[in-house]
Amino acid sequence: MNKFIKNVALYVLLIVIVVSMFNTFMAPQQQRSEITYSDFVTQVDNKNVQSVVMSENAVTGKLKDGTEFSSYLPNDNEALINKMTDNNVSVTVRPPEQPSWWMGLLSSVLPIIILVGVWFWIMNQTQGGGGRVMNFGKSRAKMTGEGHVNVSFKDVAGEDEAKEELTEVVDFLKNPSRYTALGAKIPKGILLVGPPGTGKTLLAKAVAGEARVPFFSISGSDFVEMFVGVGASRVRDLFAQAKKNAPCIVFIDEIDAVGRQRGSGLGGGHDEREQTLNQLLVEMDGFSANEGIITLAATNRPDILDPALLRPGRFDRRVVVGRPDLAGREAILRVHARNKPIDPNVNFKTIAKKVPGFTGADLANLLNEAALLAARANRRVITMADLEEASEKVAYGPERKSHKVSEQEKKLTAYHESGHAIMATVLKDADDVHKVTIIPRGQAGGYTMMLPREEINFITKAQLLAQVRVALGGRCAEKIIFNEISSGASNDLQQVTNILRKMVMEWGMSDRLGPMVFGEHQEQIFLGKQLGSERNYGETVATIIDEEIHKYLDEAYKDTLRILQENIEVLHAMAKALMEVETINHEQIMNLFAYHQLNAPEPETTVQETPAETVEHSEPEEH
Repeated sequence: MNKFIKNVALYVLLIVIVVSMFNTFMAPQQQRSEITYSDFVTQVDNKNVQSVVMSENAVTGKLKDGTEFSSYLPNDNEALINKMTDNNVSVTVRPPEQPSWWMGLLSSVLPIIILVGVWFWIMNQTQGGGGRVMNFGKSRAKMTGEGHVNVSFKDVAGEDEAKEELTEVVDFLKNPSRYTALGAKIPKGILLVGPPGTGKTLLAKAVAGEARVPFFSISGSDFVEMFVGVGASRVRDLFAQAKKNAPCIVFIDEIDAVGRQRGSGLGGGHDEREQTLNQLLVEMDGFSANEGIITLAATNRPDILDPALLRPGRFDRRVVVGRPDLAGREAILRVHARNKPIDPNVNFKTIAKKVPGFTGADLANLLNEAALLAARANRRVITMADLEEASEKVAYGPERKSHKVSEQEKKLTAYHESGHAIMATVLKDADDVHKVTIIPRGQAGGYTMMLPREEINFITKAQLLAQVRVALGGRCAEKIIFNEISSGASNDLQQVTNILRKMVMEWGMSDRLGPMVFGEHQEQIFLGKQLGSERNYGETVATIIDEEIHKYLDEAYKDTLRILQENIEVLHAMAKALMEVETINHEQIMNLFAYHQLNAPEPETTVQETPAETVEHSEPEEH
């Protein structure tokens, strides 16, 4: 209603301005000839003037021949008036024209209105636009009313431990007397920590949906403005609103934008970010108690948060929302597939195995890509083939169907990928081969997809050495067949180098150096990334590290060459099959090992002799 009144007032003001300008500038003006004062007096003396109209020093009139004129008179014109009266000229004297009262008011008020409007517009622009000028210190948190959050724990999959931690918060909001009777206090703040896309914001919504309490949501960047003190004012207003609606949940997304450790930058104590953080610290645990307000915050950079923010009494509990395991990925796929038509033959467990390390956001994107592929092919349901293609498209990139591949390059790729597949099949500590293809996809000319047999949190030395040998399979196959090497193994060699260096320097798997760690890593700047490492060992140890890495590499390279030489017929058969069909699966790989062909031979049928009496009984009677 207020917005409607403001719009109407604005339109009325614009109409008044336009009408006044029209009346002022667009009024019809009669065509008159301008004559000098002396000419006018001459016309009066010659008795050619019929009538005049005088107003102050201006005069308009009409000659006897019908010509209209205008002129300018001096201040003392009494003698002229007497002369015109004697010459029978009709003289009309009018007072000067006075503007209407509303025009006078408009001319005095309009400049002030324009100045105030410009000031309002400038203030709106400095505050990001859209907000009320006098309320830029107010909180911008969006409040979702009680029971209006339609997300529950059923919509969150793959994070069972995190849900268990937050179930206690939901129970407290529903039944606070159970806890207060025992003197227990619910955590004032809960920090959700995890990589991007793991579902931290979704978990916060689920808590509000389960508890059915008001839910305030705001981003950490909404507190930061160009004026010092605005962020602190918004924090005060946010918690003031929360007190009025307690019990409630306040959710601050990306809290690292405002909760960064103090004193780490160039700004002093009056820095806007530090002022905001100080106010947040006071509101969460200061002199005034905020009973019934539970603060949830999410970040993927816990290492840069201020220690005062993480202490008990503020964020008492830290809930890790990590990447889901195999069962979690399968459950997430089923949740996102609820509102999609899925073919009954789809195996979500197989898809989950193909995408280790995927977060909830990645899996939702995978299902969306599968739906797009199905729609492009005019199918009414999403099939297993769509999900397989979508998983490979997300992981490796789209197929480069238009890419022209020469026969020599195709043959090189076939033997290279066959080397990987043979090593992965022969070595018992390697993962199972799911698919081998020489179709270019993304930056790869071909790839060998392997699926882990089970989810593991730790990896053994035997498994690492198996990974090294599998990675070297492509380079060794090129060496055996072509007696030449190519740049196609660059990613494989990088993987081999990283594994061997970590085995020797970080995991203590060197026989000569023993269980020691070499190189101190700096603090993580955010989850999954490191700034670098500091060398804390001498030249002698560095030489031994290089020797140990080369020892493992030489052993793996020789073993790989030997194993491929022992399976040279399989190598030729697999490469030939890849050049013919371009893609083979696990069953076809096993057939190539057993029969040197893609399909198993059909069993021979043996004809048994039938006894004579049986034949006689089985023959039809002659009529």
